Amino acid sequence: MKNKYFLFIVVFCAALPMYAEVVLPKIFSDNMVLQRNSLIPVWGWADPDEIIQVKFNNQTKSVKADKTGKWVIRLDPENAGGPYDLIIIGKNVAEIKNVLVGEVWLCSGQSNMEWTVGLSMNAKKEIGEANNPFIRHIKIAKDVNSLPNNDFKGSSWQVCDSTTVANFSGVGYFFAKNLYDELKIPVGLINSSWGGTNIETWISREGFESSDEFKEMIAYMPKMNLDSLSKIKVRSSEMRIEALQGTKFKDINTKLFKELSFDDSKWPALNQPQLWEQQSIGELDGVVWLRKTIVLSASDFNKEARVELGKIDDEDITYVNGVKVGGTNRWDSKRIYTIPAGILKAGGNVIAVRIVDNGGGGGIYGDTADMKLFVGETVIKLSGDWKFHVESIKKVTNENSLPSLCYNAMINPLIPYAFQGVLWYQGESNSGRSYQYRKAFPLLINDWRQKWNNLNMPFYFVQLATFNTSGNSNEGCGWAELREAQTMTLSIPNTGMCVTTDIGIPWDIHPTNKQDVGKRLAAIALNNIYNKKMICSGPIYKSMEIKDDQVILSFDDIGTGLFTPDKYGYIKGFEIAGKDSVFHYAKAFIKGKTIVLFSEKVENPVAVHFGWVGDASDCNLFNREGFPAVPFRTDEWKTVTKDEKYKIEKFKL
Repeated sequence: MKNKYFLFIVVFCAALPMYAEVVLPKIFSDNMVLQRNSLIPVWGWADPDEIIQVKFNNQTKSVKADKTGKWVIRLDPENAGGPYDLIIIGKNVAEIKNVLVGEVWLCSGQSNMEWTVGLSMNAKKEIGEANNPFIRHIKIAKDVNSLPNNDFKGSSWQVCDSTTVANFSGVGYFFAKNLYDELKIPVGLINSSWGGTNIETWISREGFESSDEFKEMIAYMPKMNLDSLSKIKVRSSEMRIEALQGTKFKDINTKLFKELSFDDSKWPALNQPQLWEQQSIGELDGVVWLRKTIVLSASDFNKEARVELGKIDDEDITYVNGVKVGGTNRWDSKRIYTIPAGILKAGGNVIAVRIVDNGGGGGIYGDTADMKLFVGETVIKLSGDWKFHVESIKKVTNENSLPSLCYNAMINPLIPYAFQGVLWYQGESNSGRSYQYRKAFPLLINDWRQKWNNLNMPFYFVQLATFNTSGNSNEGCGWAELREAQTMTLSIPNTGMCVTTDIGIPWDIHPTNKQDVGKRLAAIALNNIYNKKMICSGPIYKSMEIKDDQVILSFDDIGTGLFTPDKYGYIKGFEIAGKDSVFHYAKAFIKGKTIVLFSEKVENPVAVHFGWVGDASDCNLFNREGFPAVPFRTDEWKTVTKDEKYKIEKFKL
């Protein structure tokens, strides 16, 4: 009887209405910073029609939740100051403590924005000296979704001191440090960045739908949850690859793929070096085997040997005649492996490479000259056709595999949080389709401005640093074309660009000098927004005049004058070409407010390049305020990425 009575109570209670507590998005936490001199949105969720009261400083405002339980209150603008408590009262009370009001900036992009203070130059010194409670930072947790999220995964605001600053964005922190030194008001950094991400993952579906360049692409993207979408995507890819290879995935046995004796005659072929997304494999993240047979004479096979494969995206294990000779897990490293004596033989020899592509481009890429087999004094070219077989397709949808995934999970939940502007450092992952970045980057800026209903929102970005990429001034260079696309984006109002060709590291895609990057971004903001008038950019190409065999260049933004640190006055980084479109290094010198160029190899110059290469560290033209000149070209002859487009595979629903 007692058990029956207890069961009745449980059932009765379960039938009662369940009143939800007031819930705030995770961007609202202790130690947060709110934007000064602007309406301050505060929002969250409660029961439908519940009355919500918000108290902050001397303000008290109320609102009724809508039929779905969503509510938004916009507090009146506040001056910089604090700390205050933010109190939200509904059926329960939520209290956010130690809140400051000041300048808030959204920091986004890929790894060079995510790169921390702890990994930056002079990290130990910077960390030891970091004790500024007026600088705050929140790192948005990495996440993806195919549909917009209302909130993000757990994160909280951190107060800057020597125990926390090591994990702050380096670029963001040094920007904030310079801002605080000038303004003496609180600075908050919202760090929503993810290493290796392409720009397309940060743009909303609505943004793509508004673009003539991308609306056809986004139409292929079904509106469904990520799990369902991933399953359909993987099965669609599997069906396509099975048809291409003539083999079901369940029938694949990879144990013999590395062996010399394995028969790969029925395998299809790929051209290497070239990313497989641009070939018959198409859009695919997963594991792919490549095989190439090399015939050696009896006089060659017993000599010292090594194999060079260039760069492989992302990871490889390389075998020669079934024996592992090396493996690397960095997409930007050249593969150079020694082949031990006794492995090669007279006649046919097989190089087999197992490649793991975790996202984005996949396969061997770069210069054909980097793919060689050295056997004694004999050099054998390895570029050209390689047999391939897809071992498996990655079943987890990653941040780059579909459009809008990071936007949905890491940007949309921030709307409508108020901030002053955006700091953006991204582009490395888009250098393979740089020409299209001319459309993609302005689209992202306008998309975010639309989402925040702030069409003049400041947007300051970092141009790609020096890096030793493939390509050169005559062959064409995707890295240089990406910089050009970034420069062209300056035509959008309220944008600014930080040039970093002088502070990069040619052999490292992650230069550790984030101090100067932050300082240069801060100079743009201080000049444009905070009425601290100063020179904030370097010389930018204006016009060209040709006199006989000389070229005379004029520039804007020369500050108090053009300058080179070279003690002999030699200016490097310039090239000129005649009508044959072949560029030659030019001799250059400063003449007043102009640069004069000439080359003995070009009698009738018609075009100029400056820093038109990935590794632009030779460039040494500045203004006297220390800002480097912007790389540029005066022609439009060769664009190696013009036909490369962002695509997604059509889903077979």
